[in-house]
Amino acid sequence: MRKGETIMAENDAFVKGRQLRRQLMGEGYVDRINQTLYADPIMQKFAALSSETIFGTLWTRPGLDLKTRTLICVASDTTAGRTPELAIHLRMALRQGWTEDELVETLLHLMGYVGAPLIREALLTAKEVFAEMRKEGSAR
Repeated sequence: MRKGETIMAENDAFVKGRQLRRQLMGEGYVDRINQTLYADPIMQKFAALSSETIFGTLWTRPGLDLKTRTLICVASDTTAGRTPELAIHLRMALRQGWTEDELVETLLHLMGYVGAPLIREALLTAKEVFAEMRKEGSAR
């Protein structure tokens, strides 16, 4: 087991969720946040519960593909002003095949509905995530 992934009993949803989380975010990224952000016992509990409930249950439901689900999260994070989550979901969206141009256009489209300040912040976040992923060699 990797650090940050052993807090909960390993039921099917937890195992599926842990695997899907790695698939969506990338092995290196998950290892990095498990060793930093989720090294704390309190945050380990959060990571374990979100692996089971969010990734193992919501993300594995039938009806929408992973690519669509990532775009929903990008839009939701942007409209709610959830910058840290937006960075994670932009990474996931790129890994699911959305292009930088498509994601920027999605954010620009939202400007007429949620306002320029939220979109400016989202675009600044996107710029950082895109550059980080290009540096890692993991952008598509």
